[in-house]
Amino acid sequence: MSTLTLQHQTKIHLQEIWSEWLRMIRTPMFALPTLLFPWMFYLFFGVIFGRGSGTAEYLLVSYGTFGIIGPALFGFGVGVASDRQQGLLQLKRVLPMPMSAYFVAKIGLCLIFASCILLGLAIIAMVLGGVRLELLQWLLLFGILLVGTLPFCAMGLFIGIRSNAQSAPAVINLLYLPMAFLSGLWIPIFVMPELLQKIAVVFPAYHLAQLALSVIDKHQGQPLLGHLMILLLFTAVFLLLAGSGWRALRDR
Repeated sequence: MSTLTLQHQTKIHLQEIWSEWLRMIRTPMFALPTLLFPWMFYLFFGVIFGRGSGTAEYLLVSYGTFGIIGPALFGFGVGVASDRQQGLLQLKRVLPMPMSAYFVAKIGLCLIFASCILLGLAIIAMVLGGVRLELLQWLLLFGILLVGTLPFCAMGLFIGIRSNAQSAPAVINLLYLPMAFLSGLWIPIFVMPELLQKIAVVFPAYHLAQLALSVIDKHQGQPLLGHLMILLLFTAVFLLLAGSGWRALRDR
């Protein structure tokens, strides 16, 4: 019986992921910018304008970091806020399904989009940018960045629970874009003024980028364990904040 129950729950989770995927690809205002912006930015600044400068590898990693953060923040932040406002979240809470399926579907969608973004960047980097990494480096880079979506999923969940569908996109853009710039995701952190380099350490995107840059040995040299611990702390804090907001919603 437990095996059947596990199989049934697995089927529910997979169906929820599939439904979330269909929902998003039918919303081109979300899907197209999420996929195209990191590819276009890397094509222009990493390949066309960065040709011969030696930054193609660096910007592959930094724009990869920038790219995977978007689906996490917008998928959770805007998605949860919209579901709340439309009553879909309340409906799912009363359906005979585990609520874990709802959150697993959001994470699954984020990982699918992040994988597509990274794959597209890798193709551009190899075909047009002349980037050559070892297979292990590619695997480590993809692994670090895919797992690295989780802190931003936690942040997006908190925003989605605390914001409405109208304010969530604005809140996310006010956080996402300045954080990306100040973390050295658009231009290499080492060419930024010293003051901005010091400010960068307060942003989780900087620490994720440094972990990813360590794969190609282009990080700033700080202990990698420190970056990892900060990301774990960031995730825990926003999960606790999101959990508090979720309990408040449930008790209404």
